[in-house]
Amino acid sequence: MRQLLLDIRPPARPDLARFVAGRNGELVAQLGAMLDGTADERMVYVWGAPGSGKSYLLAAWTAACEARGRKVVQGGAAAGEVVVADAVESWDAARQQAGFAAFNQVREQGGLWLAAGSAPPAVLPLMPELKTRLGWGLVFQMQPLNDAEKRTALQQHAETLGFKLDPQVADYLLTRAARDMQSLLAVLEALDRVSLETRRPITLPLARQLLNQSA
Repeated sequence: MRQLLLDIRPPARPDLARFVAGRNGELVAQLGAMLDGTADERMVYVWGAPGSGKSYLLAAWTAACEARGRKVVQGGAAAGEVVVADAVESWDAARQQAGFAAFNQVREQGGLWLAAGSAPPAVLPLMPELKTRLGWGLVFQMQPLNDAEKRTALQQHAETLGFKLDPQVADYLLTRAARDMQSLLAVLEALDRVSLETRRPITLPLARQLLNQSA
């Protein structure tokens, strides 16, 4: 089991179909419309605290775009059909200038732009022109999932892995594992691998053994 614990570290692959929207239904609907080509607004900025799920959502939306044959340019420093940029608050002066130019080009060409940061555009530590651009489109605050919604997300992911998650195991993970969804899904997948390797069912004792050895 010690070797299998190393598998916890890679994050679960983001999947838009597995994303539990919670109080982010309007944001998810907007991203779906952008995917389908029915969105009136093509520029979106998302902000929220660390662990709120915004990075997972960006990665899941990127994968969904690529699955539909769209080329995604990562980072925000260059324009493209679809541009995705995370942690914009960390951009240095050169990156801000490049991001400003890329945003304008994407908007003029009718591309898709999805960016995320730690705060609303107006208070980001960026040059005024870029802050203004980021606020031109739709701005959403990412609302973290509550425990009930996280439990639902875990149960749904367990079903995709081929088993039914015991509510006691879900509650244990929520109280003992890292609380962001990407880490929780990674732990669930590690549990599944341990179960297959050891031919033991996914029970509370197995979850305890896994997390105690990873502590």
